[in-house]
Amino acid sequence: MNIKKAAVLGSGVMGSGIAAHLANVGIPTLLLDVVPTSLTADEEKKQLTLEDRQVRNRLSTTALAKLTKQKPAPLTSKSSLSLITPGNLEDHLQQLSECDWIIEVVVERLDIKQQLFERIDSVRKKGSIVSSNTSGISIHEMAKGRSEDFKAHFLGTHFFNPPRYLKLLEIIPTHDTKSEIVEYMKTFGEDVLGKGVVIAKDTPNFIANRIGTYGLLVTVQEMLKGNYSVGEVDSVTGPLIGRPKSATFRTLDVVGLDTFIHVANNVFDKVEGKEKEVFDVPLFMKQMQENGWLGSKSGQGFFLKKGKEILELDPSTLQYVERKKLKTASTELSKQAKGLQNKMKALIYSGDRAGQLLWNIISPVLVYAAQLKDEIADDIVAIDQAMKWGFGWKLGPFETWDAIGLEKSMEKMEQEGLAIPQWVKQMQENGFTSFYKEMEGQTLYYEDEEYKAVKENKKVIHLSSLRSQNNVILENSGASLIDLGDDVACLQFTSPNNAIGLDIISLLNQSLEEVNKNYKGLVIGNQGKNFCVGANLAMILMEAQDDNYFEIEFVIKQFQQAMMKVKYNEKPVVAAPFAMALGGGAEICLPSAKIQASAETYMGLVEVGVGLIPGGGGNKELYIKQLSGLPNGVTLDLQQIANKTFETIATAKVSTSAAEAKQLNFLNRHDGISVNGDHLLNDAKNSVLALHDTGYKPPVRTKIPVVGETGYATLLLGAQSMKYSGYISEHDYKIASKLAFVLAGGRVAFGSEVDEEYLLDLEREAFLSLVGEAKSQERMQHMLVKGKPLRN
Repeated sequence: MNIKKAAVLGSGVMGSGIAAHLANVGIPTLLLDVVPTSLTADEEKKQLTLEDRQVRNRLSTTALAKLTKQKPAPLTSKSSLSLITPGNLEDHLQQLSECDWIIEVVVERLDIKQQLFERIDSVRKKGSIVSSNTSGISIHEMAKGRSEDFKAHFLGTHFFNPPRYLKLLEIIPTHDTKSEIVEYMKTFGEDVLGKGVVIAKDTPNFIANRIGTYGLLVTVQEMLKGNYSVGEVDSVTGPLIGRPKSATFRTLDVVGLDTFIHVANNVFDKVEGKEKEVFDVPLFMKQMQENGWLGSKSGQGFFLKKGKEILELDPSTLQYVERKKLKTASTELSKQAKGLQNKMKALIYSGDRAGQLLWNIISPVLVYAAQLKDEIADDIVAIDQAMKWGFGWKLGPFETWDAIGLEKSMEKMEQEGLAIPQWVKQMQENGFTSFYKEMEGQTLYYEDEEYKAVKENKKVIHLSSLRSQNNVILENSGASLIDLGDDVACLQFTSPNNAIGLDIISLLNQSLEEVNKNYKGLVIGNQGKNFCVGANLAMILMEAQDDNYFEIEFVIKQFQQAMMKVKYNEKPVVAAPFAMALGGGAEICLPSAKIQASAETYMGLVEVGVGLIPGGGGNKELYIKQLSGLPNGVTLDLQQIANKTFETIATAKVSTSAAEAKQLNFLNRHDGISVNGDHLLNDAKNSVLALHDTGYKPPVRTKIPVVGETGYATLLLGAQSMKYSGYISEHDYKIASKLAFVLAGGRVAFGSEVDEEYLLDLEREAFLSLVGEAKSQERMQHMLVKGKPLRN
């Protein structure tokens, strides 16, 4: 099998989002929808008819236009749009014969889906994969009446919305689906689409929506029963218990109440007894739907924004009132506890108002997941992964159960009459005290009276597992050097927020020496929340306020020299950025032999936001990247390159993806992109090995052409225009003039060639002068306290 071309049938938000994600990974995709039966006012004005092509393709072409405007952006780069071809299901149905994968994403009605699959079956080529993105309709029912080859290659592929960002892909095979097709799609989903794939059984709402919807409805019902407010519930059901910031009701506002009620009703119609009672959506939510209060897409839902104030809905009156937060002894105690496990224990067993709420909404979900284990999935791992990848939980249900203590929680559950499944009781009686355990760096899970190894894609590397296997080579307070195997080492940042200080710089220098003696190369990467959001700003501000500029200059010079060592290191250094790689985080990547970036990498030199310019060589390195990024045969225009570099840094541009980082020249044509973030370290490691095996030699030191004094004047013209127009402040202009002077190469003639150390000296001098400015210090202080830039 090899999926070279795909088709998505249905161009709604979900269908167009899937098409966008396929285009993001380079797969040409047909996007087809039904032919409209009536003209719009605009089409009538243009005197078009229902037979005109632009009318017949209207739904899919309109969907493509929306892709460029949606937020968050479905496309990693607007250039990906060229890979999607719009069309309709009448004129272009025959083109499905050219496709290797056909994905149905039409309205959630079994009869309509069956009719469409009958048409697909008549034109598809044998061996092509057909799948449905249904969120709950039976996959077996859809395939009834189809050809044997269709059935053998048919399955459910349930993406979560938005497809670019949510990691989960549930694959739902039928009894007729070939096992090799299931295995192929799992590997394809992980390696090509970058997804976390779980195999689900063909049951209502599959895994994540079944448990997630149950948990949300239990929470709503507990809120009503315990007389909690919407805001109180959200204040304790988010990060406090390892869930997303959107918690419960903000999540419902984002998803859309109509979508949520549809998913809930899908289970309600198919189950009986107590489970059916839970899936009976409360009356006030049905009234909200009737009122059109669907959440973000309608402007109001459980929350309503009025000016700068956010109000919450009172379910009893359907009036919006002041938002409340639940603050108790346990919520305060949990904030002091270290680690999610201890935080949850402090909350859930406290017995106060917050503890009672959390116990009453978490314990039923744990029992429910255990009751469903054999019905919806093959093992507990699939359930935990589905909830983490689909709903953003840090711990799945069974991991949560382990975190709060199996024995203690079961005792409390039985006292309250919760019906714990027999297999869990049997497990505990037989001496198994947890669902998971770690052994020799491997995670094991409980299944059938024994612990089995969790199966993972071979491309997944866990630095925490390597640490537990004593693979740490060097270590200090800010970083660790870890042996990745195959003679490749990894420098992992471990400082708070991965901020760069002297500890990281020191270990980087030691690591380069160690690698040059004993390894084939070095990966700079970690598995924190972000790759690195910059230098230790608090330290810089503190030293500046103490007028200790000698210390600041020392640190900046150390950082600059360390980056030069990375660039000219004897063995290859590959940086592996992901999520935010800002300021110093970008500066560490730029001089590397290669950057292997996660597809979701947000890279930028953002120092102007805190009143500074890059100080670790970032100005020079981005300018060099721009020079080297010119396509062959393009005439070198120094001023244009200086202008582009200046604009990128002066406006603190941050890429919205690794693809956009390439367009901004933070990455060049030699750098790589990993679609699956879990494979990033493995891909970076393989990049090191490839560079080594092809006889890597560090770059030769050369002088750099600059635009000099005349170019400096040109750079300032744009900044002056913005200042006079009121777009930037006087202090912004001062920062811009310092940056322009550094990029221009100072007071030299246009086209002069200067060495790197000279540019670093200019950069360091400009950085230090700005650190001493009161307004820059105000910006630094504001960023540290408020977490956002100050305009002064």
